[in-house]
Amino acid sequence: MSEVWFYHLDRWPLERALPALLEKAVGRGWRAVVQASSPERMDALDAALWTYDEASFLPHGTSRDADAAVQPIVLTTDTANPNGAVIRFMVDGTEAMPALAESAYERVMLLFDGNDADERAGARRQWADLKKAGHGVAYWQQNEDGRWDKRG
Repeated sequence: MSEVWFYHLDRWPLERALPALLEKAVGRGWRAVVQASSPERMDALDAALWTYDEASFLPHGTSRDADAAVQPIVLTTDTANPNGAVIRFMVDGTEAMPALAESAYERVMLLFDGNDADERAGARRQWADLKKAGHGVAYWQQNEDGRWDKRG
C-alpha cells in the first residue's frame, strides 16, 4: 500500500511549495507525476515550473507531450502514470483514490490550500477514506522557517 502524505499549505502558495518538493523527489532519483484539476491549471503549473527560480531547472513535461514517458516529472489531469513515476502529487483537490487504484506508488503527496475551506474539507474526507482503505497517512505543516514539520 502506498503512503499518503498530506501537505497543509498555509504559508506558501502551491506554485512555491510544489517546485521545492519536486526538487527533493528528483534529487532522490524519483520520477514524479503531478495531477492537476484541469488542463488550464496544468498549463499554469507548467509555466510556474519553468519560471519559479532562475537558478534552478526542473526537467518536466505534460501528458500531452510526445516524450512524456521519458520526462522525470509529468503534469497531467488524469490518473495515468505516463513516465513510470514512483511518487504522485495531487493538487487542487484532486482525488487520490482513483490514481492509487491505477498504479503502485511508493508515496502520494496530497497538497491542499489550508486557506480554502473546500480544499481543507476535501483533505479531511480523503484522510479518513484513505486511512479506512489501509493506506499509511501522515500530515505535514509548514513552520515559520518554511520547513515541513510532521504533525501526525
